[in-house]
Amino acid sequence: MFVRAYLRASDKSQDATRAREQIETFAKEHGLRIAATYVENESGTKLDRPELFRLLADASEGDILLCEQVDRLSRLTAPDWERLKSELAARRVRVVALDLPTSWMMATAKVDDFTLRMFEAVNGMMLDVLAAVARKDYEDRRRRQAQGQMKAKAEGRYTGRKENLARNSGIASMLRAGSSWSQIQAATGCSRATVAKIAKRLGTSIGVSGVQN
Repeated sequence: MFVRAYLRASDKSQDATRAREQIETFAKEHGLRIAATYVENESGTKLDRPELFRLLADASEGDILLCEQVDRLSRLTAPDWERLKSELAARRVRVVALDLPTSWMMATAKVDDFTLRMFEAVNGMMLDVLAAVARKDYEDRRRRQAQGQMKAKAEGRYTGRKENLARNSGIASMLRAGSSWSQIQAATGCSRATVAKIAKRLGTSIGVSGVQN
């Protein structure tokens, strides 16, 4: 049985390793040794997460996926959560989350088959509940944000997201130097739309034809 820690943050502006110490402390207190750690900055609303699926590809039957909270694993829609659960079940990977005490029993090999099956059933139900709560929390926050923006627009107070002037200045410099859009995206972590916006400001068509990309 190997313990594989999974650390996730939603985007590159957040520290995906924030909970590393907390997870390592939990593992030590429960007599576990973390064999590998998988870190990524991807939204929990996306099923397509490279590091999560690398973890699953590396895992063997009985391995533990250890995470800080269930919402680090899933803010998925119900259909996508079912797909992820199917992947976990197919590989017989046990999910242990620090915010889900019912999962802690899964972190020990010293348990008989009946007890293990009982805790798997209870833990599966609680995982479903917390995954649903995490998705609802995400949708509620998005809805409140949209409502706040609509109100601010109606009152003439909405200015949109502040521009990252330092980053955009760097993108402009890279465009002037002849870097391709793909190179700029890889270097800055920005979207292609952002590069296009800066290129338009400069009046340049670098990369538009795709020749340099």
